[in-house]
Amino acid sequence: MVAIVDDHDLVRETWKMLLQQADGIEVICDYASAADAINEVPSQNVHVILMDINMSPVNGFEATRKILKAAPHIKIIGVSVNNQPSYAKNIMQLGAKGYVTKNSTKEEMIHAINEVMKGKTYICKEVSDMMNSSNH
Repeated sequence: MVAIVDDHDLVRETWKMLLQQADGIEVICDYASAADAINEVPSQNVHVILMDINMSPVNGFEATRKILKAAPHIKIIGVSVNNQPSYAKNIMQLGAKGYVTKNSTKEEMIHAINEVMKGKTYICKEVSDMMNSSNH
């Protein structure tokens, strides 16, 4: 049971179309604003949220914090065009379970959702490679 939060209609529609083809993933709702998601997600039967980070007036960091306060069982995967490790670290510190960039493949997005649904954390290869190389 997946919710998509992104302020671009085409992004939401595309993700929904791609994810509906994957076994075991059902997109049950989507929101064009973080404020709507904050108000409505806690009352939905949502297990995982794909949360765009760069939205306004409420961004994905703020929405993650508020949703997890209201519904701590929901697993959130941050999504952004930004591949900076600091974005991934920030959203994970707020309680998100994953981070993928909009450069990620459909397969990687599905893998991230499946890993997070199993209770694991997931950071996409593009960002985890940068995190690993900056540690050396």
